[in-house]
Amino acid sequence: QVQLVESGGASVQPGASLRLSCAVSEYSSSNGCMGWFRQAPGREREGVAVIHTASNNAIAADSVKGRFTISKDNAKNTLYLQMNSLKPEDSAMYYCAASGYIITGQRLRPGYFGHWGQGTQVTVSS
Repeated sequence: QVQLVESGGASVQPGASLRLSCAVSEYSSSNGCMGWFRQAPGREREGVAVIHTASNNAIAADSVKGRFTISKDNAKNTLYLQMNSLKPEDSAMYYCAASGYIITGQRLRPGYFGHWGQGTQVTVSS
């Protein structure tokens, strides 16, 4: 059974940086997708960044392009999200997710992902 465990969330001031980690176990898709999603209170879950495991091609939401970077360390079975220049609107619960193959145009849609972690809270406030 796929297990995803997020860590690294914190309360920070605007402009700060954080790196989220997702420890992955029992995920064996060599042509799948892994990603980060977030959900703020009263809002729908939205895709932040997704990486294709075979090609390492990554996509990101327009709202985080140039500030957030997704990466993975296969040796450590860990997915990362480096978040720079954080803004108050980035405050949310952040979730790690895994899936089989998803066509590029659909990779930021949460509905295509079948495996989810419990989430880690990020709060950006002065």
